[in-house]
Amino acid sequence: MKGIKFIFGLMISCALATTLKAQDTTPIEAIDLPDDLEIVLRNYESHWRNFDAQGLASLFTADGFVMSPAKPPVRGKDAITKKYKGSGGPLFLSAYAYAVEGDIAYIIGGYKGNENGADTGKFTLTLKKEGDKWLIFSDMDNGNVGY
Repeated sequence: MKGIKFIFGLMISCALATTLKAQDTTPIEAIDLPDDLEIVLRNYESHWRNFDAQGLASLFTADGFVMSPAKPPVRGKDAITKKYKGSGGPLFLSAYAYAVEGDIAYIIGGYKGNENGADTGKFTLTLKKEGDKWLIFSDMDNGNVGY
């Protein structure tokens, strides 16, 4: 029950944040993550850069979600593999914030297609710990175009 409250609180926070028009366009500084969360971002980057749809899907829980802008969500490793087939290229992820509560965690961050410059989009990852490994339960992202 505690995990459900945590996820519900995260969703409410994200919903409230998106209803407020940002007044400050100062870039958010990246933070360091604990090693066991950092590896999730580095593995995601690696599989994306290598156009490895199966590798990307392996980072998700069996019932995980990908929620892309202007598209229906997809659920499950087979659907995630199909969604990411043919996708990839340069990707650099950075974390802005994170939290861990038992076997549930989240990472909020930004992405870009090159090491330099400002982030071109942002994401939230909700993670579940299975055994000693963090897996992605949900991946939601959108670009910064128009902001």
